[in-house]
Amino acid sequence: MTDQRKRDLVVELIEGVMADPGLLGEVVAEVRSSIREIAGLDPADVARHTRGLLSAATRALAERRPPTASELSFVDDLAVARARQGIPVHAVLASIHVAERRIWATARSVARTEGIPAELVLEARGLYDDWIALVRERLIVAHTVALRSAVNAREDGLLRRLLAGGSAAALAARSAGIVPDDDPHPTLVIGAAPDLDPEQAELVLTRLRATSPGLSLGPVGIDEGVVLAVWRRVPPRVDLPVAMGISAPASPESLPAARGQAMTAARAARRRGLVGLVVAAEVATLSAIQGRDDLASLLLQTHEDALARLPRSAATLHTVRTWLECDRDADRAAAALFVHPNTVRNRVHAACKALSVDLSDPFQTVDLWWLCAAAAEQAGSF
Repeated sequence: MTDQRKRDLVVELIEGVMADPGLLGEVVAEVRSSIREIAGLDPADVARHTRGLLSAATRALAERRPPTASELSFVDDLAVARARQGIPVHAVLASIHVAERRIWATARSVARTEGIPAELVLEARGLYDDWIALVRERLIVAHTVALRSAVNAREDGLLRRLLAGGSAAALAARSAGIVPDDDPHPTLVIGAAPDLDPEQAELVLTRLRATSPGLSLGPVGIDEGVVLAVWRRVPPRVDLPVAMGISAPASPESLPAARGQAMTAARAARRRGLVGLVVAAEVATLSAIQGRDDLASLLLQTHEDALARLPRSAATLHTVRTWLECDRDADRAAAALFVHPNTVRNRVHAACKALSVDLSDPFQTVDLWWLCAAAAEQAGSF
């Protein structure tokens, strides 16, 4: 008997087994009865995927080859379908194992009846095991991706409901288990990272989602270009490459206002050169003046004549701001600006004299910093 004839015999054997409608029905019944997660699926759905997978395996055995692109596409479809149905990947793999075990057991029994050598069936099973190993690997990857996509979609929907505020947000928070049902006055905090480019936003989103399961967090997502996360409490630490502002605790109904506070805190923290999670209280003063462009313009107008008389006003104001942000340390400011410490001291003195600022007055000092920042923003160099 030629090798080709041997292969033909095995293929005909498997095809004959697969063509038995009664056997397929028994396989489907065994799968649904032995795997709890599959039990609730439509028998026709289970039969269709079982038949498709084993038929593809039969073709691969006949041609002695690995899975084709079309066969792997079918595997992807199976993985996506099961992920959307909420079937875990271990149950999908178990259902395949139950089906193939029954099919090959039947094939060995029929082979004995028809006088087909057992070694031929054993060889075919070895080829099948190689083929199905690749299929399982593809199925796990596709199922993981599909499941993550489905989870993210659910998170996005929950996030939208929470950001709507009012009673809709309160209901969404309780139904999702973010706040306990027995808490009469639940509060949440919201984190916001605005003004990111797409690559930064994706990196922040990935790190937040990787951290979320261990912190009992709420949803994480992007809304109108802003990366957002909802927490029951401020997490101890999340390693982020940019600043994410964290609001004060607020009721679910008040989350829209809390979002604004978190965004302002993030922008204030960015001005301070901070990264990671920054609670609004840590940048309270800077947050308070963040959106007051009217007062910033007033400061510039009030000191317009003095600034015009100040030599190298842009460089001087930049030096003063750096000196203030370095805790009034001339050496640190000089190192940051690559100038001599005496240059820092001279510029600070010149600015205070021209602007009539008393550095012993904390309110005048804040106004001085704000004036320097406003001038830099007006020049586009902040």
